[in-house]
Amino acid sequence: MLLFLFLPPVLLTAQQQDSSIHLRDSLISTDTLPQRDTLVLPLTDSLTLLADSLKLAAIQAIAAKVSAYHTTLKNILSNNSYLNTTGRPVAMPHRLKAVNQEDYFFYILAVTGLLVGFLRFFYTRYFNNLFRVFFNASLRQSQLTDQLLQAKLPSLFFNIIFVITGGIYVYLVLRYYQWISTIEFWKVLLYCTLSLAAIYLVKFMSLKFTGWVTGYKEVTNTYIFVIFLINKILGILLLPFAVVMAFSMPSLATTAIIISLLLIGLMFLLRFFRSYGLLQNKLKVSRFHFMMYVIGIEIIPVLLIYKGLVILLSKNQ
Repeated sequence: MLLFLFLPPVLLTAQQQDSSIHLRDSLISTDTLPQRDTLVLPLTDSLTLLADSLKLAAIQAIAAKVSAYHTTLKNILSNNSYLNTTGRPVAMPHRLKAVNQEDYFFYILAVTGLLVGFLRFFYTRYFNNLFRVFFNASLRQSQLTDQLLQAKLPSLFFNIIFVITGGIYVYLVLRYYQWISTIEFWKVLLYCTLSLAAIYLVKFMSLKFTGWVTGYKEVTNTYIFVIFLINKILGILLLPFAVVMAFSMPSLATTAIIISLLLIGLMFLLRFFRSYGLLQNKLKVSRFHFMMYVIGIEIIPVLLIYKGLVILLSKNQ
């Protein structure tokens, strides 16, 4: 009897526990709960689609702006009357730039003229006395001649002007008659200038040596003074002719060459008569022998140097 009294509660308790456990298992069962992958994957796909749509929208916006820019630029170029964008293209072959030698002549002659202007400004008295002694034969033994002889530095500067101007003039004459090549401009101009300087340097030293050996120092000094006096005048007078020969038309250049050659010939004759007039009382020399001396000392060395210069330049071409 007691067994039946205590047995039902125990059975009821056991039944209650099994059902509660079963209910709990059913509540926490993983089969009934939503899985993690089913929640994360749709969210990731939606975000990716959103990003792709944003990128596509940005690319489309940029493409629209670029297209609008090209359309605007095309309209501007087609409507511009100064740009021939619709014309037929023309080929422009590459060509080497031709060096114009007249540019070099301009600067060389400009510097030479500037030097003459500076010498004229700083040595005004010497410059004026130079022309006064040249044009006035009665001043040959006057005080002005002594002043010119004592002014060593201005005399050296004007002799340098004669060498530079004479070298440029000789080069222009050789180029005009096409006796030399104009490709090696600086080399030929340097040869002409140095040759002219060498001629008168050797002449000066030989005359000084001759006067020292023979005892006629005063006579040789007078002859040297006449030579370099005419050279200084000639160096100043040839500068305008060099400018005309370098930059003018061929017809005008021809006229300038003819007049300048006549001027040089006149200067040589004037040198001969001036020298002989000064030395005839001191030296017992006839005009014929003095002329032979001038031809042998003045003309033949110049012709020999010219011939050697032409041969040297023809070999280098």
